[in-house]
Amino acid sequence: MSRDTRATANQSVFERTYRTLTLGIVAIITVMAFEAMGVVTAMPIAVRELDGLVWYAWAFTAFSVTSLYAMVVAGEWADRLGPMRPLVAGASLFALGLFVAGLAKTMPQFLAGRAIQGLGFGATIVAIYVVIGRCYPESIRPRMFTALSGAWVIPGILGPAVAGWITDNVGWRWVFLAVLLLMVPISAVLVPRLMRFRLPGDPDHQVIAGRKRRALLAAAGTGMLQYAAQRHDRWGLLVLVVAVVLLAVSVPHLLPAGTLRLRRGLPTVVAERGVMAGAFFAAEAFVPLMLVSQRHLAAGQAGAAISGAALGWFGGSYVQGRPRYDGNRLRLVQAAAWLVALGIALTTLVVLPGVPAAVSLLTWGLGGFGMGIIYASLGVLMLEYSSPQEQGVNSSSLQVADSLGVIAMTGLVGAVYAIAQSSGGATDRTFIVIFVVTTVVAVFGAIIAPRLDLGGAAPGHAA
Repeated sequence: MSRDTRATANQSVFERTYRTLTLGIVAIITVMAFEAMGVVTAMPIAVRELDGLVWYAWAFTAFSVTSLYAMVVAGEWADRLGPMRPLVAGASLFALGLFVAGLAKTMPQFLAGRAIQGLGFGATIVAIYVVIGRCYPESIRPRMFTALSGAWVIPGILGPAVAGWITDNVGWRWVFLAVLLLMVPISAVLVPRLMRFRLPGDPDHQVIAGRKRRALLAAAGTGMLQYAAQRHDRWGLLVLVVAVVLLAVSVPHLLPAGTLRLRRGLPTVVAERGVMAGAFFAAEAFVPLMLVSQRHLAAGQAGAAISGAALGWFGGSYVQGRPRYDGNRLRLVQAAAWLVALGIALTTLVVLPGVPAAVSLLTWGLGGFGMGIIYASLGVLMLEYSSPQEQGVNSSSLQVADSLGVIAMTGLVGAVYAIAQSSGGATDRTFIVIFVVTTVVAVFGAIIAPRLDLGGAAPGHAA
């Protein structure tokens, strides 16, 4: 290793050259993370007060659908005009969505606020990936992804508890408005400084024909897929068929060519993100429910497992950011995928009455540790395999795969749970089936991980 290479490897993302940019990105992500963690706590009270319990799931669906569309649009926008504009626009839309949701008087107004938040989040996260690719040397990008993971730790631990206290003592509206009050000064101070980083795009960048239209179809398909998962009648089946058709004609055009065939390199990087996100987050959605309904823990105690995953996630991200792993990143991802599968499988044991419920803190922390390695490493590989002119499109593809994987897997295991409920109630066996299914998907992710290697092929590009 040359002296210059060693010097670059020893750089910090918080040194003078990058400090303002790093602090700005971390601050924005931290605020969004607090909202993401707090909204789960406040949502039941909010929809009940707005007389919208029947629309409860749509408060999350509206966010997911619009964020998916924004990811695609922001990716092309970043490639053509540079990432700072979509970053500022995304943060502004997110703040507007907080304002609308916090002051909503009716359920439709509240859903509109959540939809606007989704647009803002989707645009922001894609723009941040492009900023990392454009501003940070390849050798310190892993550490920047570690900083992003760190931005979720405190919100992951304190967010639900703080949001619960605010909801009980001040009112659910302030879960949204308090985050807005945090975001305004952060944006006022940091946005002008961030805009000083002139990151031009490529005015001659060719916008892929029909990509935005297909993004609309994919967003509609995901919304219908979630709706179908909530119904178990003929109408739900019809909606499911339409959703599958919309996704089939749109999704392949939003991902790198060869993603569904697991072509080596970038296509498998994107596919791996969707597979592992789907396995982990679908299982995580049922970990607290299992602890409350089957092990009879209080909600706060059940939430400790999620906090353990947040700490594990940061630990995994920190590990992958060490320079010693730069040359072994592909093997690191494969090992991490096996850790995630093991974490989910061991969590299955917690369903059994003879196993202490506190074991879930360790098992789910293990899964979070693996995911921390995977998320950061796949982000690093995506940027490494992308030309500067394709970082926006490929970043959006990575996020789209993430969203689709989570929606599809959560819908699948959610259907398992719903069938059990309609057949007399969920039992220990129901949760065992859910965790076994998600374990199998995680194992599949570990099996395909070797295909992350280019294998002598040229870097992939978006279809």
